Amino acid sequence: MMLRPPKAEKIEKKLEIHGDVRIDNYYWLNEKENPKVIGYLNAENTYYNSQTAHTKQFQEDLFQEMKSRIKEDDESVPYKKNKYFYTTRYQKGMQYPIYARKKETLEASEEIMFDVNKMAEGHTYFKLSGMSVSPNNKYIAFGVDTVSRRQYTLQFKNLETGEIFPEKIENTTGSSSWSNDNKTIFYTQKNPITLRSEKIFRHVLGTDPSEDVEIYFEKDETFSAYVYRSKSDKYLIIGSFSTVSTEYHILEADNPTGKFRIFQPRERDLEYNIAHYGVSFYILTNKDNATNFKLMKTTEEATLKENWYDVIPHREEVLLEDISIFKNFLVVEERFNGLNKIRIIRWNDSEDFYLPFDEETYSAGVYYNPEFDTNIIRYGYNSMTTPSSVIDFNVDNKTKEIKKEQEVLGGKFNKQNYISERIWATSKDGTKIPISLVHHKNTSLTKNTPLLLYGYGSYGYTIDAGFSTTRLSLLDRGFVFAIAHVRGSEYLGRKWYDEGKLFHKMNTFTDFIDCAKHLISIGYTSKNHLYASGGSAGGLLMGAVINMNPELFHGVLVSVPFVDVLTTMLDDSIPLTTGEYDEWGNPNEKEYYDYMKLYSPYDNVSRQNYPNMLVTTGLHDSQVQYFEPAKWVAKLREFKTDKNILLMHTNMEAGHGGASGRFDSLKETARDYSFLIDLEGKS
Repeated sequence: MMLRPPKAEKIEKKLEIHGDVRIDNYYWLNEKENPKVIGYLNAENTYYNSQTAHTKQFQEDLFQEMKSRIKEDDESVPYKKNKYFYTTRYQKGMQYPIYARKKETLEASEEIMFDVNKMAEGHTYFKLSGMSVSPNNKYIAFGVDTVSRRQYTLQFKNLETGEIFPEKIENTTGSSSWSNDNKTIFYTQKNPITLRSEKIFRHVLGTDPSEDVEIYFEKDETFSAYVYRSKSDKYLIIGSFSTVSTEYHILEADNPTGKFRIFQPRERDLEYNIAHYGVSFYILTNKDNATNFKLMKTTEEATLKENWYDVIPHREEVLLEDISIFKNFLVVEERFNGLNKIRIIRWNDSEDFYLPFDEETYSAGVYYNPEFDTNIIRYGYNSMTTPSSVIDFNVDNKTKEIKKEQEVLGGKFNKQNYISERIWATSKDGTKIPISLVHHKNTSLTKNTPLLLYGYGSYGYTIDAGFSTTRLSLLDRGFVFAIAHVRGSEYLGRKWYDEGKLFHKMNTFTDFIDCAKHLISIGYTSKNHLYASGGSAGGLLMGAVINMNPELFHGVLVSVPFVDVLTTMLDDSIPLTTGEYDEWGNPNEKEYYDYMKLYSPYDNVSRQNYPNMLVTTGLHDSQVQYFEPAKWVAKLREFKTDKNILLMHTNMEAGHGGASGRFDSLKETARDYSFLIDLEGKS
């Protein structure tokens, strides 16, 4: 056994700005091509393996347990688009999906578009993305990533002959959109260094990509660009977005060589999304201080904001999240008091109603509905106790049909055996913070109950209370699982997000801490049995709270964590940095620098006791570079004053999302859960 943890070499690096000097002894770990760096990461992996050797069989047992609940030969509910039914299915024992379609009816013979299992042969990582079928159903564009850095190679296939065209377009987002001529494709290319999606090109099928025409360049480094096709199929749309502003350019899909025209020029703090219907555009926007967004409308010709008028006015208590347009009605996705609502409004104003949902905490959302002329809305529903369902709702007769409910195999699952609820903690400033939680009905809530508290709280991204088959492995062993809906998400509206970013970012961390304290105070758990988990920006959350209140947690799971906030945000060559300024602030400005330094986990590691920790990352991560957790763990090893476990595992083949195969990703979950269960002595 490797009894001593690796000790990273200390090489002093002075980082100075605004008259402030930081000493970073582990800065050298960002040298990815340096053999010493790879050697250190491998040493950490060896140490991880030695310290968890006693759990290897348990990890395998957990993996098999999780795998046994999954229907291996599963298939998605078919959806219809442009005369074809499309499905995604898995075969028993296979890691990757098969994408297929049938013409006109479900009884027609199946056409396999892609067998990803065959495509992935010889690759340790493989991701197929952005499949886009031409209007005549003959060709398909698709993106391939074999590195896990989200830099896709765009390719094209003849679906009638099976021929893959010779042209390959490197370094794209993987997505693309066809014009109506069935030969012109628009795609987005990334900056090779920063990975910002910055250029839109026009490509003609069968031609050399070197001849592609650049039709848009997003010069503002805080913005990213993309291109898509309206559901009405009339328009090609280029979108540009930052954290606080959006802008669109439109072009008729019948005129691929035409010039895109601007819809409404960007303005700081003006956000809008557009959807085309008939001779009008519908605009979801925060115009006129509509913090929670409202729905507006304008004509195709008069698209500037002064021509927009209200369809659904702004409401202080309701967040307007999205819309879906159909021939005879409009579907609106709202959020009220943290819960999803689906609203249906007929264009002739004859009806305006909500779909009924009964559980105390749940997740619901409109599914992919590509068909325009239909009376059926497809939506998804699940809760912490109810497996995911795909449901078709008939707007005319108000009936619903469950097209598919997620099967939980193994013969042991019964939703009646689990209890979920939503409780509210009080933050230090008096704000009520919701917590969704679930546990087995036989689990007594006492100070000896193990509880895993999950959090994210950034970018306005909301973690809803959903179902997980893998989580059953915790619940069936007496764990409680809880989600802290901290500020920084949009769980309670846009204001909830605004109060958790920039100079309010500290609220995210103190909210999570107050949720932890509340769960302890009401006797649901105790400091000796409370665990925390978060990844990416949620990893920043974990890093901040264990600096502030390490004594609250017995163990912490941290995945792909954003923990070296200042150094990363001061380096605009690092992928995606410039687009983050409106989320965290620009530390080139002293006031932001000073505030970010207050919470940056790496900069606030101190000589104190820390909880037991497992930190995981991927060598090829493009979202949070591997060296952030590597440096953080090295510094924690130097400073921590306890004898608690500190482990780091680096996936040397993967990036931000982890393993690409469905079973490989299960193994990663089993690894994480085994760490928690072992700490509880339940393995």
